[in-house]
Amino acid sequence: MEKQFTEVRWHGRGGQGAVTAAKVLAETALSSGKYVQAFPEYGPERMGAPLRAYNRLSDTPISIHCQVTNPDVVVVVDPTMIGTVDVTDGTGNNTLFVINTNENAGQVKEKLGLDKQKLYTVNATKIALETIKRPIPNTPLLGALAKVSGLINIDDLLADLEKNFSKKFTEQIVTANLNAVKRAYEEVAGE
Repeated sequence: MEKQFTEVRWHGRGGQGAVTAAKVLAETALSSGKYVQAFPEYGPERMGAPLRAYNRLSDTPISIHCQVTNPDVVVVVDPTMIGTVDVTDGTGNNTLFVINTNENAGQVKEKLGLDKQKLYTVNATKIALETIKRPIPNTPLLGALAKVSGLINIDDLLADLEKNFSKKFTEQIVTANLNAVKRAYEEVAGE
């Protein structure tokens, strides 16, 4: 039976925004007419602890409710997870990887032992530091993900971020996050 949805697995650490990014991805897809799921899986609930977050996106209702074991897309929020957590677990030749790192895609593919998979890198932490002034790479990674995956449209993402972030952040913070998304959308590269 063919899968009727796209599954995304996020790897990060507490405080880096992986759970928020999964929620934003779901909200953007939902406002675009998709059916969605977004949920976290925590280990020890503390800042810096490894965690996973998941998404499912579909054009039809989603009837399963379990963790994502065979993701179509893997987003690595924290590059230090590579080598300490098996970010390739359950992936196949068609899995798309988006990695926050200052290394190029070829270097990361080699580290992960990947061959046929598409892998994209963006220095989301640097972008966050330069735009948001904090090392929270989640919104830049959403911009990169929008560009390389086709799961969400960049204009929808920017509109949804502005609408939702305006409810809890200052205009300056909202603008900085929007700029981070746009910059990562332009800077993501891969093979």
